[in-house]
Order: sequence, then C-alpha cells, then structure tokens
Amino acid sequence: LLVYQIPLAVWERSSGALLIIAYILLALVLMPGIGKTVNGSTRWIHLGPINIQVSEIVKVCALMYVAGYLVRRVDEVRQTFWGFMKPVVVLSVMVLLLLRQPDFGAVVVIMSAVFTMLFLAGVRLTQFLLVVGGSVGSAYLLVASSEYRMKRVMGYIDPWADQYSSGYQLVQSLIAFGRGEWTGVGLGNSIQKLFYLPEAHTDFVFAVLAEELGLVGNLLVIGLFVMLVVVAFGVGRRAELLGNLFNAYLVYGLATLIGLQALVNVGVASGLLPTKGLTLPFISYGGSSLIIMSVVLALIMRADMENQANSAAPQKKSSGGRKQKVAGARKEPVL
Repeated sequence: LLVYQIPLAVWERSSGALLIIAYILLALVLMPGIGKTVNGSTRWIHLGPINIQVSEIVKVCALMYVAGYLVRRVDEVRQTFWGFMKPVVVLSVMVLLLLRQPDFGAVVVIMSAVFTMLFLAGVRLTQFLLVVGGSVGSAYLLVASSEYRMKRVMGYIDPWADQYSSGYQLVQSLIAFGRGEWTGVGLGNSIQKLFYLPEAHTDFVFAVLAEELGLVGNLLVIGLFVMLVVVAFGVGRRAELLGNLFNAYLVYGLATLIGLQALVNVGVASGLLPTKGLTLPFISYGGSSLIIMSVVLALIMRADMENQANSAAPQKKSSGGRKQKVAGARKEPVL
C-alpha cells in the first residue's frame, strides 16, 4: 500500500540513487561477518531475526535505473551503439558482484529484463542481436567453466543416470508430477515435500503443486501468470501511448521479471530447464521474494492508476469546455 501511494515520478528521480544503493548492498553481502552463507552461496544479509536476500532488491533497482536512463537517452539508444551499451556496461559490474555470491539465476533474470526494455525502446535489431549473442556466449562459458554448474546441466539432460546425486532433485520432482496425475492427491497431502524433495517450499514448489493439485491445478497457475504478464504489458503499452515513458519501460521490465522468473521455476521443476535457484513469484516461501514481488505488483498497479488519471484529465477538460460554450450560448439575447 505504501509503494502504491508513491508517484512513479519519485522513483524516476531516485533511479540513480537506487542504483548506488544496489551496489552498496551487493558489496556488503560479500563482506565477512555481514553476509550469510547457505549451501555455499552468500546471498543474504543477516539483521537480527531476519535475513534479507540482496538480489531481490537489486532486481527492482536495476530496472528502475534502466527505465530512467531510457527516458533521458532514448534517442541516443536508438541511434548509436554506445547509447545502447552504456546501461549494459554499468550493469556488468552488478553482474560480476552477483556471480561472486554466486547467483547466476538472478543475473539471467535481470539481464533478460534489461534487454527486453532496451529492445522495446527501439534499439537497432543488428546491435541488439550482436550484444545478446555475446551475452549468451558468455553465459555458456560461465557454465562450462564451473564444475558445479556442469553437473547441474548433466543432471538435467539425464537425471536418471545419477539419480542419487546430481539428478536427485529433478528425479524427485518428476515423481511428484507423476503422483499428481490429472487432479492431484489433494491440498496438503503431498508426500514428496515431507521426506524426499529438497527445497520443496522454494525452488520446487511447483512440483508440490503438481502433486497436490494435478495437471489441472498447474495449468490454472500457469494461466494466471500468463494473464498477469499480458495485463502488465498492456499497462506498459498504454503508458507509452500516453507519453509516460518511465512508467512504460519500468512496467515492461517488471512484467518480464515476473514472467521469466515464473517460466524458469516451472521449467526447472518439470525438467525442461537445468536446475536453477529461482523462486516462483507470489507462491514460493521466502520473505524477501514475497515482499519484492508485492512491490513489483504495486508499481504496476500505480502505473495503471496513473494511466487512468492521465486519460481522464483531457476528457474532463474537453467536457468543461463544452459546458462553458453551452452556458455562454444561453446568455445570448433571443431575437
């Protein structure tokens, strides 16, 4: 509710400061004694009884910075290669800090959302394909250079070949899908989440949904995500037509963030993508993820509210002009 009350123009003016805050948080989480390490990854800042996952905050800050940059430099982005590359270079430092945690999933989601925003801003297609191709190649090298990531990829290709080690999570996830069949075993009746499936409440919560609600329930969840993303892109398009470019680019990025993160989580749980630690928006357990996704939804709703306000303003002005003209006509003497 608090975020919904703040005009998006305030976030636009603060986009540079938010980027600095994101870098500070990424630096703090890597400092000994501040960052908290879980399962070999240092992604959390421990503050008393709560843990803050820095990458969740960084996602929104990065998208706000890029949206603000596009408003200021949209002509440069469309006409020159350097204008297109500036935000990519600035965010490359963020990418390096995220890889130090390591959090490869956050890198993929953030940069995909950023490239979507740049593409919709009108960057030249040849330049876009060149940079995206280079980014995909870099991602491949990162995976190939890490034994841990290669094990995940091999476990994804054939999880049954090593079902008690690298393929264990995916095998148990597929078993959950099989047990759910069409309509599921009933809400709360999952066995996999109790004894067999690791990270059942976060990364593999979609497999638990498949077991408890079946294929029908899973299709309903996927349909709701598709509807949310389509509606959000509609809000962004309307903002662009009204001339609210910051609102438009920000909503495009936020919609991509939600859709891509949901797509990756569903793909991982169903064995269509290599295992990657990304939560399912609004469903997976985790305070940082739930709060940030609520903020994302509030920002989209705020953009929609401002669209409606901007659309109503010209109508009121036009209506007022007509009333004034009619009133003036009545004052003319009748001959």
